[in-house]
Amino acid sequence: MNKKFSICFVSFFFLFLFMLINFIGVIYFLMNNMIIFMEWELISFNSMSIVMSLLLDWMSLLFMMFVSLISSSVIYYSKSYMSSEVNLNRFILLVLMFILSMVLLIISPNIISILLGWDGLGLVSYCLVIYYQNLKSYNAGMLTALMNRIGDVFILMIISWMLNYGSWNYVFYLDFMSNDYEMKIISFMIIIAAMTKSAQIPFSSWLPAAMAAPTPVSALVHSSTLVTAGVYLLIRFNNLLIEFWGLKVLLLLSGLTMFMAGISANYEFDLKKIIALSTLSQLGLMMSILSMGLPELAFYHLLTHAMFKALLFMCAGVIIHLMNDNQDIRFMGGMSSYIPLTSLCMNISNLALCGIPFLAGFYSKDLILEMVMMSNLNMLVFYLYYFSTGLTMFYTIRLLMYLMINDFNLIVIYNLYDEDYVMLKSMFMLLFMSVITGSVLSWLIFSYPYMIYLSLNLKLMVIYVSVIGGLFGYLFSIMGFYSVNKFLFVYELSMFLSLMWFMPNLSTYGLNYKFLNFSYKLIKYIDMGWMELYSGQGMFSIMKNYSIFNSFIQMNNLKIYLFSFILWMMFLFFLVVVIN
Repeated sequence: MNKKFSICFVSFFFLFLFMLINFIGVIYFLMNNMIIFMEWELISFNSMSIVMSLLLDWMSLLFMMFVSLISSSVIYYSKSYMSSEVNLNRFILLVLMFILSMVLLIISPNIISILLGWDGLGLVSYCLVIYYQNLKSYNAGMLTALMNRIGDVFILMIISWMLNYGSWNYVFYLDFMSNDYEMKIISFMIIIAAMTKSAQIPFSSWLPAAMAAPTPVSALVHSSTLVTAGVYLLIRFNNLLIEFWGLKVLLLLSGLTMFMAGISANYEFDLKKIIALSTLSQLGLMMSILSMGLPELAFYHLLTHAMFKALLFMCAGVIIHLMNDNQDIRFMGGMSSYIPLTSLCMNISNLALCGIPFLAGFYSKDLILEMVMMSNLNMLVFYLYYFSTGLTMFYTIRLLMYLMINDFNLIVIYNLYDEDYVMLKSMFMLLFMSVITGSVLSWLIFSYPYMIYLSLNLKLMVIYVSVIGGLFGYLFSIMGFYSVNKFLFVYELSMFLSLMWFMPNLSTYGLNYKFLNFSYKLIKYIDMGWMELYSGQGMFSIMKNYSIFNSFIQMNNLKIYLFSFILWMMFLFFLVVVIN
């Protein structure tokens, strides 16, 4: 058993060490206002050289620190969560490949190395989503891979467009090329690529489907790695995107994503999918604040969100384990009495998600909403932001009611215990970070404190919206609120809202099925049909027959053949004459 778990401990130790090194680096770089740009030559041949480049600044080091902290917690947690797994080492190695791809993406100032990290994330995420190897996992994995391939294709097109510039190091072009026509095309492609990775409308359907992966993977994917890659890319390219019309479209789509995910989470009964939809909602918030031209604020929320979201998934994993692998929240209840420590972690991470004062989410979320209040945007965007904030409180209180307060509904004989100290240690590490991250980062990232002066009612608007959302969440989770529940559970309406505005159906049966069916026919009739007959194999057999005939003639066999043919004909003629 010790041998089996050794890879967990070694991975945890090195990732934690890497986190500490990054933390020291962040402090040093911020104090000295440093940026390190490193290049080394891999291959040099005549006038051609292939160069690997790295960009180290406070942002990349801080993000790497958070990724390594969360992934070290997740790997330590996996030691217990995946203890019955036969191929645990394979699982840990896949997770390490995933983290390595993310680190490569973070430190890349070069669009080629970004593609390596980007594609690595897509490929390894497919392997992790199909890890349990059943039909549901395969379908979810294929949907995830195909959606992410769209972004990969756009990055490949960016690489081909940037051949015009002489270098793929995009950092050199961001400031002085923003008005260039070709850079506008590159900006558009970057936005589409980021939308696919960060699951904005119309690419949202893969994110809840990716819940088929093991829970430690979900904790890693939905906090600091796969889904945040698109946001991080846009933060890096932000100077290029200022005054680009595509950002206005992105603002609308990300606002709608936030709103749609908040509503869908209120109709969902799968524990992991509720948390996944809350991730989608927060990604919409990050993307929308980014498209308003505030990249530092988006990065700030990305980091604070990473902490409590990883913790939320870990708590969900513990509860699912104890519930005999059941994920339906209607069968849960009274958890706070049986598993108080896990319930403590779950409640604090949920409250941080809601933006309750002085937890991690409050600092970034409150600042974002006050900046929205200060900006000169229209009423639709204002409404989407505040309504989505209320919906966050709505589904959180509903979830807490179902998990902590309602009656336990699963089986008479149950075995709920809170003594898995490996899981608890990893969760308490993130719990501590979920409490202090917001304040610490506000001192680190912003060189001066943001003080936003608003009227009292506008200042308290966030609290008003949160209280109303929480009240509705409470009322809707106790089934005494019949009249409204009857209205909300009208079949057509609930079908539309719970199925993410029919987006999974459109992407699965509509786009993917049609395209896959079309490509199947192309392969069948073109590649394996006409092309097989007239190129490749077909051409080979035709040329082979011609060359055999040609060599037959060249070897002077034709004369012998003709002479023997004439002799045979004469012999047959002689026979016919004799018989007659």
